[in-house]
Formats: sequence, structure tokens, C-alpha cells
Amino acid sequence: MLQRFGENLPAREVKFAPCDLKRVEADGTFAGYASVFGEVDLGQDLVMTGAFRDSLRARGTQGVKLLFQHDPNEPIGVWLELYEDAKGLFARGRLMPEVARAREVLSLMRAGALDGLSIGFRTVKGRTDPKSGVRRLDTIDLWEISIVTFPMLPEARVSTVKRRGILDVDSARLASKLRRGARLMRAT
Repeated sequence: MLQRFGENLPAREVKFAPCDLKRVEADGTFAGYASVFGEVDLGQDLVMTGAFRDSLRARGTQGVKLLFQHDPNEPIGVWLELYEDAKGLFARGRLMPEVARAREVLSLMRAGALDGLSIGFRTVKGRTDPKSGVRRLDTIDLWEISIVTFPMLPEARVSTVKRRGILDVDSARLASKLRRGARLMRAT
């Protein structure tokens, strides 16, 4: 249990997941997937379709915080859209240029140095398969989504970023190498 302002709060989990950013706009707006359904991550968790439905309905977009590296002392923007689709949890947010850390994050995202999204949550309903050790997450109470350096899914990288109108090919090559390395790690 976490304790804050005399409250007992349930323990928070964090789960790093794909961030498929296509571009970061001049005003700091970006979009990607904070979670992808049906993918087992390095922590052996598998988020199921519909896992965020109840939480998004109860909290709404404004009730989910946009943080840097899961630090509650580092809010860096706001979420403009959060919804589930067939692929996963889609997130569109905007970094706040009035916040110094947000300006740093924006610069690092444009350079390809920061390209992961990660969810902070509490498991409401889940079960672990005794044979495989994979935990199926059926219902999640979503608290926050963070921009992070190291996502739990090695594939959770930006494939292309528009940087002053130029396609960043080096990031695409790096993402390809990371995906290949992740497949090799899972195979062993």
C-alpha cells in the first residue's frame, strides 16, 4: 500500500508498452499506443482487449496523468485523447512548453532519444497461467501514462519521427535492430 495525505492507496504497477509515434508536432502534440493487446512483455504480462474500458469510463481522459518516467513530481503535459481500439490503448497528448522538463522531453523525443510510453496502473482482474507464467490482465485501473526511456516491450520504439521536415532514417534502423534483438531474447 502507498500512503499519501493520510490515505491508504493500492500499490501501483507500471507496465512499459509500445509507443508508435509518427511525429511530434511543433506545439508538443504527439500520439502513440500506450499499450498493445495480445503482446507478452518482458515482465510476462499480457493486456487483454477491453482491459482499460471501465477505468477510462470512470476517470476520463483528464483523470489519467501524463508523467515523465513515472515520477508523480514530474507532470509534463495532458492527455487529449485516450481510447481503446482493435490494436490497444491509443493515446494522444500534448507536452506543456511552459514546463521546463516538458521542453527537454520534447527535444529528446524529436531527437529519438526518448520514444517509449509506459502505463502506471493497478490490476483489478488478472490471472497467471501456471505453466507459462504469463499474467493475463483483464481489467486495469489506469492511473497514469509516462514517457519513458526503456519500455518493457523492446518493440516499443519510435519508427519514424519528423524532425524539421526530414525523416529520421537512423531511428528506423535502430528500431529494426531492437526488434530483431528482442526476438532473439524471447527465443532463448
